[in-house]
Amino acid sequence: MTYKVIVDDKYDITKLVETITLKDSLDQIAYQANIRLAVPASSGLPSISPGMAVRISGVSFGEKSMVHLLHPAVIWEVESSNSGTKRLSLTVYDRMIYLEKSEDEFLLPKDQTATQRLKTYAKEWKIPYVTLPETKTKLGKAVYRSQTIFSMMFADLKETAKSGGDMYHPRMTPGGLQLFQVGSNAKVYELDRLIDLTQMRTLEGAVTKVKVMAASESTSGKEVPSKVLAIEQDGVEELGTLQKLIEDDQVKTATAAKKLAKSHLTGIQETFTISAPDVNTIRAGDAVLLKGLKLIVMSVSRDLSAGPGTMTLELGTAELVKRRYYLE
Repeated sequence: MTYKVIVDDKYDITKLVETITLKDSLDQIAYQANIRLAVPASSGLPSISPGMAVRISGVSFGEKSMVHLLHPAVIWEVESSNSGTKRLSLTVYDRMIYLEKSEDEFLLPKDQTATQRLKTYAKEWKIPYVTLPETKTKLGKAVYRSQTIFSMMFADLKETAKSGGDMYHPRMTPGGLQLFQVGSNAKVYELDRLIDLTQMRTLEGAVTKVKVMAASESTSGKEVPSKVLAIEQDGVEELGTLQKLIEDDQVKTATAAKKLAKSHLTGIQETFTISAPDVNTIRAGDAVLLKGLKLIVMSVSRDLSAGPGTMTLELGTAELVKRRYYLE
């Protein structure tokens, strides 16, 4: 096995590993691993319990040196069974899981950027972070009550993208919290050694007509229709009317409403799912090349159980990623 699994910074359990799978997606904050161990009585392995630190390292694709793939991480769940040989199944997450499971309250002023707010969360929760890119887009006032830190963070990043800014995704690295700009990876791998390729084209999720509505207001206790700020359509004749209504109290002008409406128009949805030999440093949010087409990794699952392992990627265009994860 070209991987190492270290528990509690001192126990090398690599030889006990039967299977390892890793999962990463743009709609989850924490990188996840599932590890199954076969533990003979003579192993001398100490008791493994939730809360213990763990790291998974591997040799980078095309390289000779080992790098951290999942670190810093924590054992979240331990399940044991014994049918002749004791087996342990470990569920592991990188430490972003604490932001996904913890709730807090923040009242944040307008004109801050998502970067500034991330620093606020990190300071409050004593989370180390690396040098963060400035997202630049100024956000509206936010009142976050009884929400997870992740939901607040992602709301800021969605508002950034909705307002015309770039798409960002938080990642935990050995150096601390990172804000990664989607598709900005320096090394873009070309996927040319495919085991399987599936292309899906569907009208599910397509939008050919959009109405942007102002927040409805009642007068004298009577309900009144919402004011229409903008209507945009494209592809109705070819695909039929698939209408979406949007009510966004942050949209104040007809120009902004028109821009928002156009950003939601989309025709036939096209995604690609590929299986290939594993390139273990590819993460959700990375750009890759498939038959000369630049696509974004929406999710990746990898099986590291045999040899160099295999990976399954779900891919889409940057426009699809923006609509699916940042505009809803």
